[in-house]
Amino acid sequence: MPEPGARANLSPWRKGQPPPPGSPTGSLDIVLGIWDQIEGFGLGLLRPWNAYQALIVLGLIIVAHLLRMGLGPRFYDWMRGREGWPKWRMRFLVLLHRRLRLVFFVIMIWPLVWVMREVTWPSRSYLLVFVGQLALAWLVIAIVTRLIINNFARSTVRYVGWTWVTLAILGLTDEAQSLLDSAAIELGDVHLSLWVILQAGVAIVALSVGARFISMTTAARIRRNAEISPSMQVLAIKFLQLVLYGAAFFLGLKVVGVDLTGLAVFSGAVGVGLGFGLQKVVSNLVSGIIILLDKSIKPGDVISLGETFGWINSLGARYVSITTRDGKEYLIPNEDLITGQVVNWSHSNDFVRLDVHFGTAYHDDPHDVRLIAIAAAQGVERVLSFKQPVCHIVGFGDSSIDYVLRFWISDPTAGLTNIRGNVYLALWDAFRENGISIPFPQREVRMLGDAPGPDSAPAVPEATGG
Repeated sequence: MPEPGARANLSPWRKGQPPPPGSPTGSLDIVLGIWDQIEGFGLGLLRPWNAYQALIVLGLIIVAHLLRMGLGPRFYDWMRGREGWPKWRMRFLVLLHRRLRLVFFVIMIWPLVWVMREVTWPSRSYLLVFVGQLALAWLVIAIVTRLIINNFARSTVRYVGWTWVTLAILGLTDEAQSLLDSAAIELGDVHLSLWVILQAGVAIVALSVGARFISMTTAARIRRNAEISPSMQVLAIKFLQLVLYGAAFFLGLKVVGVDLTGLAVFSGAVGVGLGFGLQKVVSNLVSGIIILLDKSIKPGDVISLGETFGWINSLGARYVSITTRDGKEYLIPNEDLITGQVVNWSHSNDFVRLDVHFGTAYHDDPHDVRLIAIAAAQGVERVLSFKQPVCHIVGFGDSSIDYVLRFWISDPTAGLTNIRGNVYLALWDAFRENGISIPFPQREVRMLGDAPGPDSAPAVPEATGG
């Protein structure tokens, strides 16, 4: 029985020159050669020592399953008690918990292989080596692919990796490569086959994972730098991500030998078409870059745009996320922030002045009213003391003297309506304590009936003719 790495030249085309890509005869010979090797491997399992090794593998699977049933719940309870651990470490533990059966199998099979190599012939443990290599490779691939965030990409890379590692352990990589390369089309000087596409996908995914790791590490350092403004931090992170992921894509194509000259011409033509068809999208993208560069708004600012009032949650490439006090999140296009009138309550600083209007009766002394109103505002939490509130008379109304009370706050993100309500409530309490009355319009309604009133003139009898 040959060792796992040995391969017999069963395909006739391998003895001479390989057939041209896409040749039906060449593809059929490759498939027949692979089938012959699989058939030979299956017949080898019927030998006594191979059957013993298969039974040993089956027994290890059963033991691993029993260990999973017994130790799995205990391991899960132990994980729940590690609440203070970093998130990446908890995710790794969850991954191990889901694959405990495979972990136990790998832990048991390799010591058994080492023992059998010492006490018996290598040919009597090669099947165990083959199964152990498969199990270990599958476990490593399952752990490594957890670095990929996208579920579809992670599953694709995982299954393709498992398939290719299995072929490598079986010694069928050359045949599989030739079979994939035979399924190809010719586009001028470009030879596009399934093998090239697979190589490009693996290279792009690997480079994208590296680009994501570099991007996350660099972004964390940029956010910790207090000397960089929040808007410039967002711009630097977005630019870094664009450069890294773009470089990963083009380098992945370049690694597998794809000519990028034609791609550049094609992308230029596509760019012109998209420029006409996606004018709004491009306008929002350019507006987003302008917003980040001129630092007019930044994450955390409190702004008003039309009827929308809230603080900026994040700056995106196409829109700005604004969260209001009632928990709603508005996605405002960047173009609206450039062309519209925006009130930034915290552009240069966080100080905001608010006005409260009220009126008192004419018989109340205005000098006392002003002092009482200022003292009431100073007693409200969030009203700044080093910026003294002021109170002014703004007019003489029909039934009251009208005032405006102005005060400052430094935390507009905590809300404006609630602080105005607290100041009004403080004015109400202060006016009641000091006998200040708040008038309201009064109207006297007189009902006119049939009976004359006491002040009415006497009725004049109507003259009659005789």
